Amino acid sequence: MCTYIAETDDVKATAYAHGEWMDVHRTVVSMDHPYKVPVEHALCIDFRTGDPSRRVAVELHPDDARRLAYSILSALQR
Repeated sequence: MCTYIAETDDVKATAYAHGEWMDVHRTVVSMDHPYKVPVEHALCIDFRTGDPSRRVAVELHPDDARRLAYSILSALQR
């Protein structure tokens, strides 16, 4: 079953992929069926540039996504 859960935000960021840096303008975070990670649902983060072919996508097991969220909040708090 698809969740259709998605959060979209404009951001000022950069991402490194395929040996080059690219400007990231938008993030899409969703909880849905992954393409690759072997779980039924994953937290999917899509870092998008202005060009749809130039993006960075990450799929995380829900437990790993929670740990990452805690790590991010901990680093920001320090």
